[in-house]
Amino acid sequence: MSETTAIPERLGDMPDDQLMLAYAGGDASAFDVLYGRHENALFRFARRLLGVRLAAEVGEVFQQTWGRIVSSRDSFSPEDASWRVWAFTIAYELAIEQLRLSGRQAVFYAHDEDGDGLEAARIFGIGVLRGAGDAHPSAQELAFWRAAGRRLQACLDELPDDQRAAFLLHHEEGFTIEVLARALGVDVDTVADRLHRGLERLQDCMERYLTVLERHR
Repeated sequence: MSETTAIPERLGDMPDDQLMLAYAGGDASAFDVLYGRHENALFRFARRLLGVRLAAEVGEVFQQTWGRIVSSRDSFSPEDASWRVWAFTIAYELAIEQLRLSGRQAVFYAHDEDGDGLEAARIFGIGVLRGAGDAHPSAQELAFWRAAGRRLQACLDELPDDQRAAFLLHHEEGFTIEVLARALGVDVDTVADRLHRGLERLQDCMERYLTVLERHR
């Protein structure tokens, strides 16, 4: 979207579904609003699903996602799924296909150095590890949880692709189990099992790492 493009004020208040329908009807400005709203979230999802090993492919999958959104605009139906679910499902399908093409099977370890990493405190700090819920954490606490957050991507990379995708869509993007089942094309029990197994693996990975980190605080 060009920086000089003027977005009609009415579009800024429109829900995603209506914006997509407006875009499908010929209003290009509606697409600009959608892109601005969801650019960061879709890029982050692709980056975290592909992992460090396929970091070089993230931009391509991200562009393919928006390309598919554009080319499939006439097929979008809010009665079938919300725009957000529809768009993230497209990103999921493209990322999984890239993972399959890459033959990604080896377990690998790496750190995600982007961002502040504090999602680790949100996910694992309550009832698992102490210190994450402080209203005014100290600089030491922030440094601790940032280090933990950077390790979170490494732990995510160790998950099977289907468990990692389910975890990201449920815990980070807020998809319900029922919506996830429809998006992934599996039954509810399969989704619940993937989430349960994935969270167990992540907790085990994070607890081992943070136990070591705790000793050096």
